[in-house]
Amino acid sequence: MWKLLQCQAIYTENIDQSIAFYESMGLSKAWDTFQDEEHRWRLAGMKFPNGETELVLKDNPNLAFAETEIVVDDVHAVFTHLAQNTDIKWIRKPFPNALGGHVAVMQAPDNNVFVLVGN
Repeated sequence: MWKLLQCQAIYTENIDQSIAFYESMGLSKAWDTFQDEEHRWRLAGMKFPNGETELVLKDNPNLAFAETEIVVDDVHAVFTHLAQNTDIKWIRKPFPNALGGHVAVMQAPDNNVFVLVGN
């Protein structure tokens, strides 16, 4: 069902300072954008030297928790399969991803948040 851990998103109060820190750890900034149309909340993707996994930095205080992004084949199929589990809280049911495919956001029984991405 889950295929690949694509990224780990973490909250930071100062993205520029965090970018500099993680670059000193060997990561490189792959992208930098805003999460909202008002350009209040930033997202920056930090690539690891070898591999596809990213560390995503976010400064939205409303999202001050870690999110793990998981690649799945079919977001709707995973949602349908897991929807029967009442221990899972769906923060966002499947919706189209602006970059293609679909996304759903779930909170596991241990309160960890997972962003499911795929077709």
